[in-house]
Amino acid sequence: MADPTIKVPENAPGPFYVDETCIDCDLCRETAPENFRRNEDGRRSFVNRQPEGLEEEAACRSAMEECPVEAIGRDGGNAT
Repeated sequence: MADPTIKVPENAPGPFYVDETCIDCDLCRETAPENFRRNEDGRRSFVNRQPEGLEEEAACRSAMEECPVEAIGRDGGNAT
């Protein structure tokens, strides 16, 4: 489970975030390309924009559920 105490600083304010355990696998960027970007220097993903609308919300939830190292979190837990 993602740790909110080690969120990467690049995350856009809001419920979804990426923490420092990200391994830069690209899955979240493929699953929710409107919401996740890569920090080239840090070699990790971050939430560049919080989801807008149900489709983006669903994509972010999918990315969170599929993350191989559980580096994506959502404040308030993993609610569905």
